[in-house]
Amino acid sequence: MCMLTDMMDYGAVLCEIAVELKEFEGKGKVPSYIPELAKVDPNQFGMCLTTVEGTRYEIGDSQVKFSIQSISKVLSLTIAINILRSDLWKRVGVEPSGNPFNSIVQLEYENGIPRNPFINAGAIVIADVLVSQLKRPKEEFLAFVQGITGSDIQYNEQVAQSEKSVGYMNTSLAYMMKEKGNLVNDVEEVLDFYYLQCSLEMTCVELAEAFRNFGETGKPFGHGEYILTMSQALRMNALMLTCGFYDESGEFAFEVGLPGKSGVGGAIVALLPERYCVSVWSPPLNKKGNSSKGMKALELLTTKTGGSIF
Repeated sequence: MCMLTDMMDYGAVLCEIAVELKEFEGKGKVPSYIPELAKVDPNQFGMCLTTVEGTRYEIGDSQVKFSIQSISKVLSLTIAINILRSDLWKRVGVEPSGNPFNSIVQLEYENGIPRNPFINAGAIVIADVLVSQLKRPKEEFLAFVQGITGSDIQYNEQVAQSEKSVGYMNTSLAYMMKEKGNLVNDVEEVLDFYYLQCSLEMTCVELAEAFRNFGETGKPFGHGEYILTMSQALRMNALMLTCGFYDESGEFAFEVGLPGKSGVGGAIVALLPERYCVSVWSPPLNKKGNSSKGMKALELLTTKTGGSIF
């Protein structure tokens, strides 16, 4: 194992990881419950590491677009925190769920207050906030994402419609929160925005760029009028560490030791504050809904470099 230094050859490390991952082929399954995602080639793999200074290292299919899915929840939360600040936490908690990301049992037990903003119910509440607070939520959210990436990011309407066609559990979660008084707007309007935000398409390079400034803990994060203070950015890192991987968040913290967020599109983004942001994409998922090869790639990265937040 090499130790993390300012002269770390990340390019060589990524190449080593790519070689070792060949023994990890065939692990996981592409999610079949979302028809459009089931069509994605499971053999694709990309990885990009961008330092806080902007130096980039990439391997594999790092320039291929994919649906970022639940990773978008961090970006929508960034806007919601900026608008509502501490009042936001009256509607959604900050605790790990310990349950699947679409659990309705926990939501009912806790009277319609989602455990955290990264499970589906929590992200639907955040979507409700943006529908209420933004004049044109779809356009303004997209402009924010384009601003932090510096790229022409777009929604994939076909993926959004595919998710909507099978989104029965999300509809149930939304109506339960509506009944409990924790959803203000029309359920279908909120879910339309929620599915659209999840359909955002990025490459590994764009995803690493989108989250890079989260690692610059001495600077605010955001774009335009939606800027997090340093304190808020640090709290977002804490949420990503404790809640970013559904009911596998503890395992990720234990094995990898970085704050991050996963999505069922097969992508993971993670960061080492003051050092780098790294993204990895491999469509087949493990039983917890996280990229099987992506989880292993990041475990190898922090093992080989000796760098984690601990």
